[in-house]
Amino acid sequence: MASGSTDPDPDVLIIGAGPTGAVAAKRCAEAGMRVVVLEQGDWPDYSKARADHPDFELTAGQYWSANPNRRKAMADYPIDDADSDISAVLYNAVGGGTVIYAAHWQRNMPSDFCVRTLDGIADDWPLTYEDIEPFYDRVERDFGVSGLAGDPAFPPGKDLPLPPAPLAKMGRRVAKAHNELGWHWWPAPNAIATRPYGPLGACTQRATCMWGCVEGAKGSVDRTHWPENVKRGVRLVTGARVSRLEVNGAGLVTGAAYFDRSGQEHFPKAAVTILGASGIGTPRLLLLSASARFPNGLANSSGLVGRRLMMHPFGTVVGLFEEDLGSTHGLWGQHIHSLQFYETDAARGFVRGAKWGLQPTGGPLSMTRSYPWGDNPILGPNFHRDHCKRLGHSAMWGIICEDLPEDKNRVVLDPVLKDSNGIPAPKLIYRMSENSRGLLQFHLARACESLQAAGAYETVIAPLIRETGWHLLGTTKMGNDPATSVVDAWGRCHDVPNLFVCDGSIWPTSSGMNPTATIAAMALRCAEHLVENRREQKVAA
Repeated sequence: MASGSTDPDPDVLIIGAGPTGAVAAKRCAEAGMRVVVLEQGDWPDYSKARADHPDFELTAGQYWSANPNRRKAMADYPIDDADSDISAVLYNAVGGGTVIYAAHWQRNMPSDFCVRTLDGIADDWPLTYEDIEPFYDRVERDFGVSGLAGDPAFPPGKDLPLPPAPLAKMGRRVAKAHNELGWHWWPAPNAIATRPYGPLGACTQRATCMWGCVEGAKGSVDRTHWPENVKRGVRLVTGARVSRLEVNGAGLVTGAAYFDRSGQEHFPKAAVTILGASGIGTPRLLLLSASARFPNGLANSSGLVGRRLMMHPFGTVVGLFEEDLGSTHGLWGQHIHSLQFYETDAARGFVRGAKWGLQPTGGPLSMTRSYPWGDNPILGPNFHRDHCKRLGHSAMWGIICEDLPEDKNRVVLDPVLKDSNGIPAPKLIYRMSENSRGLLQFHLARACESLQAAGAYETVIAPLIRETGWHLLGTTKMGNDPATSVVDAWGRCHDVPNLFVCDGSIWPTSSGMNPTATIAAMALRCAEHLVENRREQKVAA
């Protein structure tokens, strides 16, 4: 991709090789389009995945740390989170966040697309569950999703490609309690192969999904998509840190400037550009691309680029049991989920709800850390006693709360902090709303009741764990009105008709679900629309 390259300009230039970029590149390549993808990271190095070695817990927090401010890899950029209640966690590599995600595969609920209509707050999406449902079906086969059809919380749908993982002792125990309470539960869907499937091996239940899957069982796109994309002719350029997008006199994007690892700058041109750089990276790049024509940032006539940041406040409740539940192992991942309290009930004093996922608690060092125990240390004179109470004898509900969009929660360019190429770093300004606080407190209390009904003699509550900003949503809002949104229902920027955004930043509302399933389905839907309408698509000459 050096300047002066004799290779033809691509039809589509994609920024980011995470789930958005992988899914969009696959569909465009299938249609015969020339595709180039710029990724600032490298391929994950699974030789550093040591779940099958005794030193796993000692070393996992280095290469696989989710916080870029701690990881400080060559591909990372710093993030100023001093003015945020939640720290962002992300991964810059081929595969993006799917390399370190827990692979909870949750579709949004039908109600998540019409919050304004149902609850009178926030906004409706410019599409419905029925519009996106066929794209969920397609991406679930590509990601190797395991689970069980028939969940009564959702509309009827097709079988998932793989059977669910075993509930294990803790899953069965909590499921029985929910049966007795009359509360919803269901074997949880995960993008984790329960038997060999395409490029994926079978999960061996080590509970190490977020720190390098040594079996290759997790549906991360570096495994499920990128090898095949490259075979199809997609040009994947790693170590490419994009600094800005350029536009021509007609207001169309002509390409992207990027620095390679040696600091040399390149400028590949393209007819169409797609951004898939996350709810932080995408608005950062649009703001960096300000010009005389777009003085407030590219595609930002609405003033909403970077605003309405949503990060899903996350809390945990851990139950301690006399019985050994084997919770050092299993998939992590989730064994069961519960949507009992997902929909709005006005009597609770807040709107919207949360999804619960039942997870193991891990090995010996995991008993001492803030996740999932919060500010409940066990160091001190009773350390061995308390450690034995936790190890293998605990089960965790992880609670993902819907986060409402607020203009004041935003991503801006830091006036001082810069990355290693001298590019301004992103700064997060985020405060948890009173609605989210009430919502989280309610769900923590109900999760305690769940585990107590399952026989827990003690519950440990972590009301908000700071370093859990996995889900970065809402900063380039999708909508029909250019005055109140950045992109249309197909991800096309209102102001720049050959620039598309297809990642989680386009979400008008956050739902209470893990977002990867919907990010992937939306990326496929947007790419499909681009492919079907490419003859009418405006392109840079």
